[in-house]
Amino acid sequence: MFELPQLNLKDKVSADEWQLRVDLAACYRLVEHFRWGDLIYTHMSARLPGTDNYLVNAFGLTFDEVTASNLVKVDLQGNILDDTPFKINPAGFTIHSAIHEVREDAHCVIHLHTKETIAVASLECGLLPLSQHSMFSLPSLSYHDYEGLAVNMDEKKRLQDDLGTTNHMLLVNHGGLTVGPTVGDAFMRFYDLQRACEIQVAIQATGQQAVPVPQPIIDNIYNQANVVHSGSTGGQLAWPAMLRKAYRLDPSFAQ
Repeated sequence: MFELPQLNLKDKVSADEWQLRVDLAACYRLVEHFRWGDLIYTHMSARLPGTDNYLVNAFGLTFDEVTASNLVKVDLQGNILDDTPFKINPAGFTIHSAIHEVREDAHCVIHLHTKETIAVASLECGLLPLSQHSMFSLPSLSYHDYEGLAVNMDEKKRLQDDLGTTNHMLLVNHGGLTVGPTVGDAFMRFYDLQRACEIQVAIQATGQQAVPVPQPIIDNIYNQANVVHSGSTGGQLAWPAMLRKAYRLDPSFAQ
């Protein structure tokens, strides 16, 4: 049986980098817990403070194997900067590097292939205003058409243009994506997007006529877009609770 190399970088990196590693590793474990993963595929990345370097998962590990120490440090081109036995999936980092390249505020990028985000992204109607959770995503939601596997460098510019300044994206036939100034904010934004898609799929499965949120309420939510589930309502309060949950589930992520 293959055993993973045991690494411990806690005393070899700065305190800020270690905390970011712990947060990102916890995010991977929580995604596994909520069953949003896709075997060894999909990625979450986080920018190291004051640099253009990023942390991302080692290719070949399941999300419940990710730890703070086995996250891989890369540059925008996906070149590995650590002395590590692990590799990354360069094709998988294409989407993340495209976003980190143009969004200075996107310190964390989460891209997942959940069945519900794929389902809603693949509907002509897209995400509909059918729930309170959809209100958190709709004010800052964009779409990107499917162009095949994300290995074409020409696609990066179109992805960047489609994302613009939004914080939530549905990739048609592909999945969901969120960005945030912290791991916690990006996680909470994905949670809301995922829940909105789950609820929409459940409503549509009934075959009954849904009651949409009235337009005046939607318009008011749009006016409040800058404060919807960010800062103290998302990353600063909800994320510490999620971090505690990750420790209860399995504290090995913080090694």
